[in-house]
Amino acid sequence: MSGIVNIKTALVSVSDKTDLVPFARHLETYQVKIISTGGTAKVLTEAGIQVTPIEQITGFPEMMDGRVKTLHPKVHGGLLAIRDKTSHAQAMTQHGITPIDLVCVNLYPFERTIADSQVTEAEAIEQIDIGGPSMVRSSAKNHLFVTCVTDPEQYDEVTNEITANNGATTLTLRQKLATAAFMRTAAYDTAITRWMAERWNVSPTDRES
Repeated sequence: MSGIVNIKTALVSVSDKTDLVPFARHLETYQVKIISTGGTAKVLTEAGIQVTPIEQITGFPEMMDGRVKTLHPKVHGGLLAIRDKTSHAQAMTQHGITPIDLVCVNLYPFERTIADSQVTEAEAIEQIDIGGPSMVRSSAKNHLFVTCVTDPEQYDEVTNEITANNGATTLTLRQKLATAAFMRTAAYDTAITRWMAERWNVSPTDRES
């Protein structure tokens, strides 16, 4: 396959909405279909950007106070499918799965939440993101085909590349972004682990062998 991948469909779901609207507008100029969730979809719609709600893709409403919205085969199948593998292409066709070419996800602000000395345990736990890291890991693993954007600081580089390549990204950029994505999920999980270990006085030697 070529290292160039055209961005036709993007999934955008972010906690930090810094510069989100200009980034989405840039995608829209290249006729990218934008799938979105919850508060992100609301912000984009209010800015006049056309959005496909995630429930139109999954066939299920967001539920359980937003805990369950993207954990679905039509999302992760669209992220993980090897596009030039016949069996994967057949599975997408059979199950009505649309390839997702770009994921823009930043995670619930767990680190910022626990920095508040007054935060309750329940409040902290609610800021442990599940769907976000799952999408980040799926898209970063499949970086041969998917562009994984995890930080607003990356928006300019991504939009510049899309402009330079007439709506596409290069493998070099996708490899760079995939590396940053796994660095982010590693740091995120480390922060959660440290908080739990300190709060509940659990040491590494307490792990089951």
